[in-house]
Amino acid sequence: MTANLSSQQPTPAPAVGGTLANIRWLLGRIPSRNVNLSKFQTGVGLAAGIISIFGALLAVPSYFKPAPGKGDLVAVVVEAKSEKAVSNATVEIFTLNNAVVTTLNSGFFGKANSTLDEGQYRIRIKHPKFGAEVRHIQIVSGQTAEVRVQLHSEPALREAISDGVNAVKRLFGNSRE
Repeated sequence: MTANLSSQQPTPAPAVGGTLANIRWLLGRIPSRNVNLSKFQTGVGLAAGIISIFGALLAVPSYFKPAPGKGDLVAVVVEAKSEKAVSNATVEIFTLNNAVVTTLNSGFFGKANSTLDEGQYRIRIKHPKFGAEVRHIQIVSGQTAEVRVQLHSEPALREAISDGVNAVKRLFGNSRE
């Protein structure tokens, strides 16, 4: 049964009974809906979940920024001949006064990351199969300093040292080689 509401005369609010009567009259005028409580709870829960996920996604980028006065260092360690990444290389970070700040190991892709205070540092990269390399770096607040270090194979280093020692021996007249 459908009712044409335009043809009905509006019912005036009862004048007697005060506010409570007015509220009851208003509630009586609202068409009743068959609302299922579980559907309503599902809708509220879904909305709360979406809002929570959206809020978390907005907050995530701030976790990856370094703190004020700090910057990031990314050391990329590769083999000089092949340019392949060197994993498990030791990256030591020192102050300019040779105080150890931290020691890192390069990962599978040859990268080692650290967050450091703003300033100048010295890094030494070494690996048992290669010679050590030293670099000086400047860390700027809020920025990332990326250092690409090529490690040379140790046999070539030993050969260079041996050639240098032999040259010194020849210079001073030591004929034993």
